[in-house]
Amino acid sequence: MNLTEAMAARHSVRQYKEKELEPEIIRKLTEEIEACNRESGLHIRLITNEPKAFEGFMAHYGKFRGVTNYIAMIGRKDDDLEEKSGYYGERLVLKAQQLGLNTCWVALTYSKKQAGQLTKAGEKLCIVIALGYGENSGQPHISKSIDKIAVSEGEMPGWFKAGAEAALLAPTAMNQQKFLFSLKGNEVSAKAGFGFCTKIDLGIAKYHFEIGAGKDNFRWA
Repeated sequence: MNLTEAMAARHSVRQYKEKELEPEIIRKLTEEIEACNRESGLHIRLITNEPKAFEGFMAHYGKFRGVTNYIAMIGRKDDDLEEKSGYYGERLVLKAQQLGLNTCWVALTYSKKQAGQLTKAGEKLCIVIALGYGENSGQPHISKSIDKIAVSEGEMPGWFKAGAEAALLAPTAMNQQKFLFSLKGNEVSAKAGFGFCTKIDLGIAKYHFEIGAGKDNFRWA
């Protein structure tokens, strides 16, 4: 499964089977996390066989069941933490999809007290990603039309349209899709709208856009 196929196949899953991750899958995920940490300066952690973060009322309210593995998106407290967490977190989500796992971004409905113990001084736990073997593969979300999230000067090039289509496959909080991609020449600007987790959502959407558009076709403004 390539990244384009992984984007199309990925859907949010909240219920998981009682099945441990195989050592080889843990190794491959850990390698990808280490690469993301080197590139981003984040302190992303993979937590396995740990059910406490998804045992309480909040997890039950969020309809989570059987979650014992998750990725904690952690980094130093700065202005771009949320966007970086979205970008590199989605890179890990699609890697997990390629490895045969299911995932779900989780902003509120987990135990922040339990997961927060993973942080060091000066760091912040931004969000977590539940992962494992889902009881199902999830369902596609309803998307906006391209003209609602992408604008260009003149006729929209094929690569830009492909990038926008990929961005619309990105998971966003409450399916908001509050982002806008604008093309001028070969420069693309991406802006987040106002709302819950929109900076994280922007980072996720930018990673999808790069895959769909092809990084060689443009540069970020």
